Amino acid sequence: MYFSAQAANRSQWRGIPDTNRAEIARSVAASLPSSTLLAMFLCILTSTGVALSSERFQHWFLIPITLCGIIASTDAIEWLRGKLDLYDPVGLVGAFAVHFFFLAPLLTIYWDEFLPVAPPPDWRDWLGAMGILNLVGLVAYRICRDVFNRRTVRPAKTYWRLDLTKLRFVAPVALLVTGAAQAAVYAKFGGITGYMVTRASYVGGKLAFTGLGWVFMISESFPIIVTLVGIAYARKRHVSWTRIAVGLFLMFVLLMLFGGLRGSRSNTVDALFWIVGAIHFLIRPVPRKVIGVGVLFLLLFLYAYGFYKSGGLKAFEGAEARAEIAQKHGRTFHTVVLGDLGRADLQAYILYRLVNDSAHFKYALGRSYVTALTIFIPHWILPERPETIDQEGTEIQAGSGSYVPDVFKSSKVYGLAGEAMMNFGIVSVPIAYAVFGLLVGWFRRAVRRLAPGDIRLFFVPLCVYLCTATLGSDSPILAYGIAKFLTIPVVVVYLSSIRLRRSASSTVPVAQSVAQLA
Repeated sequence: MYFSAQAANRSQWRGIPDTNRAEIARSVAASLPSSTLLAMFLCILTSTGVALSSERFQHWFLIPITLCGIIASTDAIEWLRGKLDLYDPVGLVGAFAVHFFFLAPLLTIYWDEFLPVAPPPDWRDWLGAMGILNLVGLVAYRICRDVFNRRTVRPAKTYWRLDLTKLRFVAPVALLVTGAAQAAVYAKFGGITGYMVTRASYVGGKLAFTGLGWVFMISESFPIIVTLVGIAYARKRHVSWTRIAVGLFLMFVLLMLFGGLRGSRSNTVDALFWIVGAIHFLIRPVPRKVIGVGVLFLLLFLYAYGFYKSGGLKAFEGAEARAEIAQKHGRTFHTVVLGDLGRADLQAYILYRLVNDSAHFKYALGRSYVTALTIFIPHWILPERPETIDQEGTEIQAGSGSYVPDVFKSSKVYGLAGEAMMNFGIVSVPIAYAVFGLLVGWFRRAVRRLAPGDIRLFFVPLCVYLCTATLGSDSPILAYGIAKFLTIPVVVVYLSSIRLRRSASSTVPVAQSVAQLA
């Protein structure tokens, strides 16, 4: 069953009789320290080391930051040990949270890199205060997440089986429509080069791509539909990792052609994460040792693509041009680690401003969440959408009245806690994490109900990615990702599937131990 130890790589058990596996697993587990103890040891050791290395770290802010690291590391270590499936949201959220809540604040102080704003008297005070707020939020997240950890889960009443006969009709139509949509986009902007040049330009006071979201929703589904077809025909065959690697490279090229060139790194990263997960669930388990390779590729891609995002075609003119882009736009490796994968200084500054100048700040009062919901309503029904959190984010950084639509606004992404604070204030942060925990727990339970081979597992990796990205994303971004990525593929899968009834009498155990790795 998925999201349990059963879904781990079973190669280590080959050749061992079934009767001995449980005993071996129990003895191995008993000989290892608990994940909580190991998390405490590693986080305290790290904090002690940095405190001894510099006086800058000899400050009370280390205490809540370290406690956040311990809570996050516990899930991450369970995941690294193989007690959680490779694509279990609990493990992946935990792994990302180690950086987000623990390492990023430490690196912010170590590299002495902060927002270009009027700074608080001591950044450490507010990193520590945000650490306390995050600590309460993480506790709320874990409590609410575990609400769904019951002993047994009843299997889903239906089993979705992909019908190749239907797929042979539906997939070509979908590929024709999505491919034609992308060709039309390129034609509109004068080919691929024109598309790359105009992606960040303004036409009539608006960005050139404004209003094309529904077109991108169609066109950029092409690689995902290709993936679905490939998986459908690979499931009954033994596919080598060499072929899978070649296939992933080809999919990367397709992803760049279908949306990757318009300046969104997440567009490519999200889809690659999804494709690898679909392979993991529906073809063969992905070895845990590829995690390091995947993280390395992610960091290199985010860093390299950042030059194109900031400088366009100039990024391909040579090292001097890239150096100029890096100086002008601040595109450094530190930017990737702290800006793209962290929100430590940004959220600490929001907290500082709300505590010291809340009288001059107008809260969004849920407007950004309403905006996220309206993304699912077509423009012809609701042409005027509510504003996102841009106004509040700009004014909390640059001062009241500084926000001017399409002229001066911040492009920052504030994350779960940052968006919550600018909507409803500081007390809303634990509530936001609690709701997030409920969603993760519910989703995890829903996936556990699916039987192996159910084609709905194809969509699980994207949902896992969205769970992980929630810590650092805003609700409108997540909603747009759901609408853009899922709309066309869900229609294709629905039209190509047969829904079969399953017996509701059996139960599936949820809590799996290491001894059940058979």
